[in-house]
Amino acid sequence: MRNTHWLLCPVCKGKTRIKLREDTALENFPLYCPKCRREMLINVNKLNISVIKEPDAQTQSR
Repeated sequence: MRNTHWLLCPVCKGKTRIKLREDTALENFPLYCPKCRREMLINVNKLNISVIKEPDAQTQSR
């Protein structure tokens, strides 16, 4: 069996409920952290994690 690693939250470095293998590839994955209660979109490729920055929604004024 290949080595598995827990996916750590990029914000608080807490352990999430997701395990990754060395050959795991994720795109636009909605990661939820139960410790800091944040949800973010991430990309994972060969255990390299990158957070996708999305612009905040702006309110429309008339």
